[in-house]
Amino acid sequence: MESRGTLLLVVLAMASSVVLAQNSPSANSAQPQPAQAVPSKPVSAEPPIASTGASPAVSATNGQQSSTTEDESVATIRKTVNEVNVVFTVTDKHGHYVKDLTRNDFKVMDDNRPADEIKSFRNQTDLPLQVGLLVDASNSVRDRFKFEQESAIEFLNQTIRPKYDTAFVVGFDVTPEVTQDFTDNTESLSRGVRALRPGGGTAMFDALYFACRDKLLKAPHNGPIRRAIILLSDGDDNQSHVTREEAIEMAQRAEVIVYTISTNITGMKLKGDKVLERIADATGGRAFFPFQIRDVANAFAEIQDELRSQYALSYKPADFKADGRYRTIEIVALDKKNLKVRSRRGYFAPTQ
Repeated sequence: MESRGTLLLVVLAMASSVVLAQNSPSANSAQPQPAQAVPSKPVSAEPPIASTGASPAVSATNGQQSSTTEDESVATIRKTVNEVNVVFTVTDKHGHYVKDLTRNDFKVMDDNRPADEIKSFRNQTDLPLQVGLLVDASNSVRDRFKFEQESAIEFLNQTIRPKYDTAFVVGFDVTPEVTQDFTDNTESLSRGVRALRPGGGTAMFDALYFACRDKLLKAPHNGPIRRAIILLSDGDDNQSHVTREEAIEMAQRAEVIVYTISTNITGMKLKGDKVLERIADATGGRAFFPFQIRDVANAFAEIQDELRSQYALSYKPADFKADGRYRTIEIVALDKKNLKVRSRRGYFAPTQ
């Protein structure tokens, strides 16, 4: 009896302890509390280019989740900075490339106002290339088509470095046709060039628009790259659905430099040549007019030399607004006589 009585007292004592613990203040404080809003950290005094739509972080039942959410929000906003990247070349009065300048040798004008700050500056001789070769395969270029193919193949063989650069080949008449997609294999690129066959009308603007929007703009890349298109054509477009200026705008949005090589063999500049000049000039490239067949190879060689003789800088514009408007770019060489700077003429600001 005594042992049973003792057991009963122990059980009653344990039950009493549980009841006391549930009614104690410390137990009540362990209950979940309503979520409290945590003010987000200030990211920067500078406004981002576009709103990311990120809302202030809200705490959950543990602080770790709130911190993670807040950090992700901050990282996303910091990624959208109002910074413009420009690739350009500098030549002397003899047309020779000048490759030993520094950031202090230049002034950047954005929309006719000095840039607030040059963020970075470097020589771009070793930057990876993404190159599109666009070859007019219409009937109008049939006369020296074979020689142009061989010159293009030689250019790709000398320019594209395995495991570093990539290129693709597009032939166009009424529609663009990809005969070789992005690759660093020069043998595959050569086969793509040789697969081109002339015939049909000319939709040059459509082909340029396609190459910029659907190929170069969407191509994956890690880190900074240079995008360029080499366009072989007589410039006479009679089939495109987009206009010349729409094709130029797409090249500017994709940050593509366009080099044009005229296939006109008359010995004088025609209407189509002026179109090619306009495209090259607006994107920071050059227009070549090799009226002699042997000069086609020289044009390709000059393009290759230029691609290895460029500078690149990034800068912060003054009075920047994310309004989608076109803004002009001018890079001026300071205290250097007879130097010519060539870059794209402008860019389209992003929209919020």
